[in-house]
Amino acid sequence: QVQLVESGGGLVQAGGSLRLSCAASGRAFSTYGAGWFRQAPGKGPDVVAAITWNGGQTYYADSVKGRFTISRDNAKNTVNLQIASLQPEDTAVYYCAAGSLRVDNWYSRYAYTSWGQGTQVTVSS
Repeated sequence: QVQLVESGGGLVQAGGSLRLSCAASGRAFSTYGAGWFRQAPGKGPDVVAAITWNGGQTYYADSVKGRFTISRDNAKNTVNLQIASLQPEDTAVYYCAAGSLRVDNWYSRYAYTSWGQGTQVTVSS
């Protein structure tokens, strides 16, 4: 099992940017794919981005393509999510997750076996 801790959330004005970070513990982290989900009030978690174990492949939800960038540094056991041009609809709790990802499951919450506690992102208009 991998333990994940997110950071970097906060209150941002529309049009601003944020960089979310996810710190992982456990040497096995570098063998797992990782993803970022977000959950708005009253809704279920939605995937926004994912990355394979070696960073060789990234995936994005259509709604965030061009604004969100996922990256990872296995030497530091971190996964980052750079968010640009924030909009009020980006307001949500953002979660980092890890699992054995494939091209046909990266978008499914059930592919992820480890989850962080989340970090709140609030975008004011």
